[in-house]
Amino acid sequence: MKSRVHRFDHDVIYCLIPEGASVLDLGCGDGELLTKLIENKKVQGLGIEKDIDQVMQTIDRGVPVLHLDLDEGLTGLPEHFYDYVILEKTLQAVNKPLFVLEEMLRVGGAGVVSFPNFGYHQVVGSLVETGRMPVTADLPYQWYDTPNIHLFTAIDFLDWTRANRVRIEQGLAWVDGSIVPFKEVDAARASEVLFVVSRRRKNN
Repeated sequence: MKSRVHRFDHDVIYCLIPEGASVLDLGCGDGELLTKLIENKKVQGLGIEKDIDQVMQTIDRGVPVLHLDLDEGLTGLPEHFYDYVILEKTLQAVNKPLFVLEEMLRVGGAGVVSFPNFGYHQVVGSLVETGRMPVTADLPYQWYDTPNIHLFTAIDFLDWTRANRVRIEQGLAWVDGSIVPFKEVDAARASEVLFVVSRRRKNN
């Protein structure tokens, strides 16, 4: 589910994950990020990927991986088994995004979620001006072959966190080629966003 184009979230996630942490990467693609984390930060990593060709590439890298469909859940993994669960540019490509988010928070102490912001002003402006689904550097797909089946914005994601007692530990955005702290009032300027989230306890 991951492209080979260099993305800001790879670099951010690599910096966020502490040395020796346990990490589950949902939709790990060819295992590139997990490989770096395992080799350089000695994390205890496991990938999950639906695409069998990507699974084989991950295996070739020597990275542990399970061939599973995220929409079917993470059955067999106990609660809070991993320090971090990564959901990197995958949420918009699954059939059951809310279920996948819940599973991420169930098995992880923290979730790291990145996704393209369909509320980005250039995307919205292109749609209004042309009447066609936008094709951009961050969304390089025609409407008929895109893997993105659930289109949502950064504000939509914030609405979900507020309605489900999910705490945002950190928010970052890709704005005009730079990584900046995410600000809700400037959400339309962000082409991509990344949030570190955790489940709030009932007394918080």
